[in-house]
Amino acid sequence: MILPIYIYGQPVLRKESVDITPDYPELDQLIQNMFETLTASEGVGLAAPQIGLNIRVAVIDLDVLSEDFPEYKDFRRAYINPHIVEFDEESPTETMEEGCLSLPGIHENVTRPTRVRVRWQDADFTQHDEWIDGYLARVMQHEFDHLDAHMFIDRISPLRRQLIKGKLRQLLQGNYRCGYRTKPVRR
Repeated sequence: MILPIYIYGQPVLRKESVDITPDYPELDQLIQNMFETLTASEGVGLAAPQIGLNIRVAVIDLDVLSEDFPEYKDFRRAYINPHIVEFDEESPTETMEEGCLSLPGIHENVTRPTRVRVRWQDADFTQHDEWIDGYLARVMQHEFDHLDAHMFIDRISPLRRQLIKGKLRQLLQGNYRCGYRTKPVRR
């Protein structure tokens, strides 16, 4: 089932998410719905707060990039209870443009570390602890920020944030267009 994406201003996007246990109801169905929603919205990542749930679940699908990046062929993963536990201070940072399904029409340059250590569980609750680098590290940081009540606009300069203030106000008022289902703020 394709779910609506919660838009900037929804309180759920600014509330820290909690870990879940293996008895979380209908987790497999939730993950399937999140992948369907991600595909329908043409994104590469989706975190549970973006569909109104403050739980530590995110999905990432990089297969859409596999033509240019063959290493992402068939890359489609659900992350349960993910946490970034360390940033590689020896690796460089990289600045790239980011967008977000919860911020339609807004794209800004964001500087992030290129390598991070992540602990997470898969859908079977098997524990993983690994170093991730490259574009996947960026996507993970973006999505896992959502689980910690942050958005990419929190990582831009105060000046850039001031310059997009009007666009953010438009989102709060429900004045935006996008090609996927959304749940705007109701005033």
